[in-house]
Amino acid sequence: MPVFDFNFQVQAPLIAVRQFHSDTRALKRLTPPPTIVQLHKIESLAEGSVSKFTLWVGPLPLRWKAVHYDVSEHGFTDVQEEGPAAKWRHTHSFTRVTDDVTAINEHIEYEHRSGFWGIVTRILFARPNLYLMFAYRKFAMRWYLRRQLRD
Repeated sequence: MPVFDFNFQVQAPLIAVRQFHSDTRALKRLTPPPTIVQLHKIESLAEGSVSKFTLWVGPLPLRWKAVHYDVSEHGFTDVQEEGPAAKWRHTHSFTRVTDDVTAINEHIEYEHRSGFWGIVTRILFARPNLYLMFAYRKFAMRWYLRRQLRD
């Protein structure tokens, strides 16, 4: 089973990182262009909350239903219940480094389907593509948190 880890720090207190992820706009803010996110149902982040959305990768729609588990001030896990992968379990962990710095660990365990969707996810979730997606997320999160903390 493939695993992907991405770690970085943000210049923001733990509470600000948690609030950023609790905002229903977070998914759109963290999705790199040219992918378009179409939100169908996004519940506030809580144990058992559901997010239903479509990621448009060009003309290709990736319909997704994620359920959130292990929600705490130190992170959460979203599990794909419906979607393009056979399995997708994404754990977001937040660790206080100092009062003003938070470490973020993104850990994904996933499996591919067979057939057409297996080919699609093998391309989209190839390690270089995941790295680029999370490098964008790091940039976006830092940018939004800087703006949020200034206001």
